Amino acid sequence: MNDTARVIAFDHLRMTDVESVGGKNASLGEMISQLGGAGIRVPGGFATTASAYREFLAQDGLAARIDARLKVLDVDDVAELARAGKEIRGWVVAAPLPAALERDIATAYAALAAGHPGATFAVRSSATAEDLPDASFAGQQESFLNISGLPNILHAIKEVFASLYNDRAIAYRVHQGFDHADVALSAGVQRMVRSDTGASGVMFTLDTESGFDQVVFITSSYGLGETVVQGAVNPDEFYVWKPNLAAGRPAILRKSVGGKAIKMIYAGEQSAGRSTQTVEVPVAERQRFSLTDAEVEELARFAVKIEQHYQRPMDIEWARDGGDGKLYVLQARPETVRSREGANTLRRYRLKGHAEVLATGRAIGQKIGQGKVRLIKSSSEMERVKAGDVLVTDMTDPDWEPVMKRAGAIVTNRGGRTCHAAIIARELGIPAVVGCGDATELLKDGDDVTVSCAEGDTGHVYRGLLSIEIDDVELDHMPASPTKIMMNVGNPELAFSFQRLPNEGVGLARLEFIINKNVGIHPKALLEFDRQTADVKAEIVPRIASYASPTEYYVAKIAEGVATIAAAFWPKKVIVRLSDFKSNEYLNLIGGPRYEPDEENPMLGFRGASRYLSPDFYDCFALECQAMKRVRDDMGLTNVELMVPFVRTLAEARDVNALLARNGLARGENGLRVVMMCELPSNAVLAERFLEHFDGFSIGSNDMTQLTLGVDRDSGGPIAATFDERDDSVKAMLAMAIAACRKLDRYCGICGQGPSDHPDLAQWLVEQKIESMSLNPDTVVETWLALARGNDAVTA
Repeated sequence: MNDTARVIAFDHLRMTDVESVGGKNASLGEMISQLGGAGIRVPGGFATTASAYREFLAQDGLAARIDARLKVLDVDDVAELARAGKEIRGWVVAAPLPAALERDIATAYAALAAGHPGATFAVRSSATAEDLPDASFAGQQESFLNISGLPNILHAIKEVFASLYNDRAIAYRVHQGFDHADVALSAGVQRMVRSDTGASGVMFTLDTESGFDQVVFITSSYGLGETVVQGAVNPDEFYVWKPNLAAGRPAILRKSVGGKAIKMIYAGEQSAGRSTQTVEVPVAERQRFSLTDAEVEELARFAVKIEQHYQRPMDIEWARDGGDGKLYVLQARPETVRSREGANTLRRYRLKGHAEVLATGRAIGQKIGQGKVRLIKSSSEMERVKAGDVLVTDMTDPDWEPVMKRAGAIVTNRGGRTCHAAIIARELGIPAVVGCGDATELLKDGDDVTVSCAEGDTGHVYRGLLSIEIDDVELDHMPASPTKIMMNVGNPELAFSFQRLPNEGVGLARLEFIINKNVGIHPKALLEFDRQTADVKAEIVPRIASYASPTEYYVAKIAEGVATIAAAFWPKKVIVRLSDFKSNEYLNLIGGPRYEPDEENPMLGFRGASRYLSPDFYDCFALECQAMKRVRDDMGLTNVELMVPFVRTLAEARDVNALLARNGLARGENGLRVVMMCELPSNAVLAERFLEHFDGFSIGSNDMTQLTLGVDRDSGGPIAATFDERDDSVKAMLAMAIAACRKLDRYCGICGQGPSDHPDLAQWLVEQKIESMSLNPDTVVETWLALARGNDAVTA
């Protein structure tokens, strides 16, 4: 490449040209030349060079004036930063482009526009220090969309040059230790993809919250991508499992419909600042996914190919052209937050209590912050935010980066997990809850709140300052455990994080938690949707609008939850307990009151195997089975094993296996193992006979204790203290069950609360030679270490 060139076509650029055209433009050239043959579509264009930018600044002493102004600037003085930035940007826009640069731009633009009548162009920035592995300059400089005509292109290029002196960009360079003079700007002029009539978004080649690198995370909304990047909309979200992409199997683990209330489209004018407009999206379109499953998987394949080419996690912007229907990649840059974190130390935040939930939204990061609410309506009020305050606003502009640094947490009405506010929050290490919808109405200025991003995808804002526990786990210094340590996982949203803990898989994945959180509707109400009242239908319709039928919604959402957990821990065993809702819990689902009996003691009532075998519940159970078959047979996640809860009699044991077989889940087929919850005294007394029907036991110590001692586990009355898993009679039941499994060479684990709560019980279980213990995630490390110490003492 000619070092003195002022303008270079994208297809002549490579990653070796970062110093000349910045990471963004160099990456576009790299993809056009190196990945076009792999089917990745990147719109063509050209870039101005860093030398052209410096030639422009050298005119009439502009560079010297800028340097002098910045030398005396205190970037932590937000008001003074705003004044200096505005003044410098004015100087840049007012200065004429050098004649030679203007001539070269005109030549390149004529070649780009030739043969494309009516085409419009995006003019974007690419800083020469931008998108390098150790820093993220994403979104700090301006982009101008739907630009046409040489005069408008030339003006937009100057606006892009000026944006190197946005308030956020100036402050960021100071905080990251970049010398202002070392950073130059390249303007990229790229043919527009007509996503104004299609869709667009952002994708990452890892999970942005946990760093789990076996998924592609995709966000999507209608119209131009600026609404997603700016956080103006809550987009659709998709998680795609990389191994299934490679294997040609269904690869979408889970997906969720975003609000997508607005979209950005082309306006009539095609000059900088007036070329786009924002309009509302019809309600029916909001309730549908903006991408088909096939499009999601095509994008994910693009992402994997780009990641493989660059040999690092990537952050990619994409668009679907509403005219030709094709998918295009607009930008690709290194992911700069999760990929820089150490892999061997896990910091965990936990709330020690709960309080009233004031607002909820999408959790950014996995930390917990707290402080006083500071409601900010515009940038003019930013001075009100003091160190440690919780910044609450409709939507943060990236210009706010200097003040976001001070916040203890950030809460917004709008935005998704790939918007600028989320990216900046991650980079700064600040917990944020975005897309709350009405946080500015629900939260009061000056009130103390706790902002938790440590409870899954959903972030919560609690009233008051709650107690927080923080611990660091050194994952590469764990001693050997005398038994397999597994985990109890109910919330699929936490699976990617939990898999980092030392573990031998999942001993209990609670299907009822997935149904409650992912579905929220009684299965019978979906099977008999047409018979529901108008009020119940009104609650159901928005949830199922993106699915082919009411029952497909039920099956798909269960499958998504189970597949997410199974993929997170693949290829380790994941034991999924089939639904164990009691009647009072089913009653709380939408449509539930119509179908559930009124029981005095639901704990001993219509639950477990008895429910599955009831003719009234056959069709509901069949939907669960469809979901399990989809995960195991279609997606190939054969690490999923099934567990049947609350089997009262040998007849139920026989009949429930026959029912599973009729629904395509025959024990032994496609490697399927079916275990039984051993949680009733009858199960322990007749253990060997129950094991004729199952591949092993998973002991449920909670129910076994309450039924052995005759103490309601949920009771807080005067005999509550009698409930103790360590009672000799309970241990006798456990010992019988373990001995039977050992005699018959069947699996035997425990998934109840006991070992998590009582280290001495855990040690006793090791002595009984139990095969595995499945623990609550927050006790895995402590119990693991305690058992290892106990084993050392025994063998010493």
